[in-house]
Amino acid sequence: MKKRNAALVCFSGGQDSTTCLFWAKKHFEYVEAVIFRYGQRHANEIEHAGKIAAGAGVPFHVLDMTLLSRLTSNALTDPAVGIDEETPPPGNCPNTFVPGRNMLFLTFAAILARSHDIRHIVTGVSEADYSGYPDCRDTFIRSLNVTLNLAMDDQFVIHTPLMHRDKSEVWALSDELGVFDLVRTQTLTCYNGIPASGCGHCPACRLRQAGLEKYLAEKGR
Repeated sequence: MKKRNAALVCFSGGQDSTTCLFWAKKHFEYVEAVIFRYGQRHANEIEHAGKIAAGAGVPFHVLDMTLLSRLTSNALTDPAVGIDEETPPPGNCPNTFVPGRNMLFLTFAAILARSHDIRHIVTGVSEADYSGYPDCRDTFIRSLNVTLNLAMDDQFVIHTPLMHRDKSEVWALSDELGVFDLVRTQTLTCYNGIPASGCGHCPACRLRQAGLEKYLAEKGR
């Protein structure tokens, strides 16, 4: 029998997915989390994610997709490629883009969810603070949702609670959910694998910090 009020969260232990984890706990009676090992340079995110999931009382799954790192060269899976700190010209993806990553993650998440009788999948992608990643766009998520339903003859629903929130609004949501301090001090967003405020200069850290400063300024802290 399908768990009607259950969700599986695509979880990396970073700011966005941790906020989504607690959003899911608020909106669903039962929540599981899944993270993917894909040869990422910041693989210590798996350990951080596991600790956060354990603290939240959420079953935690690690799926091995290291083959992905052997199919493409990019700054997140190839140590020889340095992370671009400057925004690329319009029409160009950052060199941290891993082709097919979100498509594969959501596909495997759906397979796992189906095996656990779960039909709701939550992911922290956003096109508000646009990273330049084509697989973070709302049109892609909607398209993949239809494809997954057709491929498995089922009715999955992919939830994207951050899709239209910029980073300051993501901080605001974490505060609203009562996990602002947890997200600020225990998550790992940094591409260089440094927790909390991170290295301070990779694109992920700069975006996170700019959003935090904007939110704190608006809140008057």
